[in-house]
Amino acid sequence: MLQVKTANDKIWQVDIQKDAILLNETPFNWDITPIGTNTYHIIHNYKSYTAELVQADYQAKAFTFKINGVTHTLTVKDQFDLLLDKLGMSNANAQKVNDVKAPMPGLILEIKVQPGQEVKKGDPIMILEAMKMENILKSPGDGIVKEIKVAVKQNVEKNQVLILF
Repeated sequence: MLQVKTANDKIWQVDIQKDAILLNETPFNWDITPIGTNTYHIIHNYKSYTAELVQADYQAKAFTFKINGVTHTLTVKDQFDLLLDKLGMSNANAQKVNDVKAPMPGLILEIKVQPGQEVKKGDPIMILEAMKMENILKSPGDGIVKEIKVAVKQNVEKNQVLILF
């Protein structure tokens, strides 16, 4: 069971079964054919649609489609997300990010934030060199940088606190 929600808060329950797809407990019959990379031709109720997957954020389970030239953004929750919501443990209620730790030993090449700076989830905050590769460390959530615990050219160990939020 999946729950699909549009940007204007319309919600559908999608149940994908072995031989059918149910949309709000009603069979959904369609014919879909790929016509290019991330582009599909769909026929539903004798109407033709061209659908293109424009953007996919698999971590956030958010997808942007262009259907017959009109852009639609959808978010999807699977059975586990719905259970977490029911138990009051959804991502929206997840604990705030308090710090960022080094994922591996390495050398700090660059610090991209300053104390007091506001960051959003996914913003680059630091570059860590490890095994001759530059790794861009990104903010795991939204927050304000409280303190930077390391300096450029400093060696760090795995799980060492780098930034406090």
